[in-house]
Amino acid sequence: MHIADGGNEVLIQALLFLGAACIVIPAMRKARLSTVMGFLIIGVAMGPHVLGRLAAEAPWLGAFELDDAEPTMLLGELGIVFLLFIIGLEVSFERLWALKRYVFGLGFAQVAITSIAIGAIALAFGNSFSVAAVLGLAFALSSTALVLQLLRERSQITTTVGRASFSVLLMQDLMVVPILFIVAALSPGSGAFSENQVGVALITALVAIGAILILGRLLLRPLFRWVAGANSRAVFIAAALLAALGMATAAEAAGLSAALGAFLAGLLLAETEFRHQIETDLEPFKDLLLGLFFVTVGMQIDIALLLAEPLRIVIGVAGLLALKTAIIAPLARAFGLSWPRAIEVAFLLGQAGEFAFVVIAAARGGGAIPEATADYMLLVTALSIFITPLFASLGALIAKRMSNAKIDAPLIDAEESGHVVLAGFGRVGETLADLLNAQEIAYVAVENDASLVNHARKRNHRVHFGDAASSEALAGLGAAKAAALVVTINDADAVERIVREARRAWPHIPIYARARDAEHARRLHAMGTALASPDSIEAALQLGEALLSGVGVPDEVSRRVIQDRREAELSKAIYRDPG
Repeated sequence: MHIADGGNEVLIQALLFLGAACIVIPAMRKARLSTVMGFLIIGVAMGPHVLGRLAAEAPWLGAFELDDAEPTMLLGELGIVFLLFIIGLEVSFERLWALKRYVFGLGFAQVAITSIAIGAIALAFGNSFSVAAVLGLAFALSSTALVLQLLRERSQITTTVGRASFSVLLMQDLMVVPILFIVAALSPGSGAFSENQVGVALITALVAIGAILILGRLLLRPLFRWVAGANSRAVFIAAALLAALGMATAAEAAGLSAALGAFLAGLLLAETEFRHQIETDLEPFKDLLLGLFFVTVGMQIDIALLLAEPLRIVIGVAGLLALKTAIIAPLARAFGLSWPRAIEVAFLLGQAGEFAFVVIAAARGGGAIPEATADYMLLVTALSIFITPLFASLGALIAKRMSNAKIDAPLIDAEESGHVVLAGFGRVGETLADLLNAQEIAYVAVENDASLVNHARKRNHRVHFGDAASSEALAGLGAAKAAALVVTINDADAVERIVREARRAWPHIPIYARARDAEHARRLHAMGTALASPDSIEAALQLGEALLSGVGVPDEVSRRVIQDRREAELSKAIYRDPG
């Protein structure tokens, strides 16, 4: 088989990327560092500014250089598209509507205030109005790809921090169109623009989003039903790729970002029965391509420029992170987040974003900013993204210490809802928390054993010290707006007291409880629990399954026998008359 020179070069680049990922990413995981940092390091080390320059002295090193050619950049951008598509699958329209206060309030306020503040500082340092405006608009945006990936790695997508951060990022994506319009208008020779044109651009963007949603709702579900009927996983994956890339292309053609179009596609498919299978099939595409995107960001970091003007660059990066953090934290607090959560959101969103590269390129191409300023802005953008995993970890640490120092403060944010409340965090509570984390379902727990609380917090569990039998403590966890209450403590009297109080205070919330035995389970069910699981019966069933397998009963048969017995015992616990 003959491969043309261009195709051969692409294959070599792919091999270099995969090889570097296989070496660096496992090392980052063992060091308990973010994989994003690993991909950024690969981009810096193997890009044109480090390995590329070393190859000038030792040509053989050129064989290991990653090229920042257009195909590589395009594949990296596809990573962002797939990330937003997957995020869309995890968000329903109902959830999105619940975030409207964060999106149009917190998000818009962040973009407006940050743009004005950075622009004013740039003017104060002697920059022209056009340069100051581009600086403000570009640096007001944060990295959607980076922040969402960090939230997913930490299982925080569905938490208050995740929802608030996602809302701000969504508004920033919506603002890309008017920002690019303003940048184009600032270019020499473009002429002045009227005050109505930005509004027209916003209205055009909203109309385009509405059209995409209507067409998508009409076409996507019938398409997937047709494809699913073929019973071919390959065709199903092709349909998922078509949906993500098709909607991304449609959005881009309408002047929006491709990532926003992919998010809308995911949002539409989140309401269908195909959501989970699509997410499973596209996850590997997303992870690899998103990793390649972070590699391309690393390639933008010019070490020579950094070494030539280290103080100016460091001041720029530190100033950007500090200013945005100082703006976002009070804004998040004003919109109902507690101070620890507001700090965490601010540290997550402090960097510049990938769309800053687009804004800077457009401004440089139109002559709105000089070449030297554009190079400086690109380096500050890339370095701020590079340092964010560490900066966000610092924010999480500060938030954790603030939470520990204020036990008597409200335990969750006023806007939190749809989460699971765990009363007790021993062995059973921690197991349930791990299961909820794996499904990215938000939870919060209360435990009266200080050592257990401290141990759980070290593993990033959302646990607070308090009396789980107190309705005030459960109210502080947001039980009134919870999706469910689970009582896991090993004290029969305390369990009944909690169930009684919770049922009286919040009759609409389903309660699941740990019972001592079948008799205890019947009493709890009479009090109104959705399910009470007897410890003694479950222990006997687990022992029985192991025994049956050990004496030669096939695993499938033993599992079926035990499951039938489990259902029978639960039925007895629920329906048998206690008398």
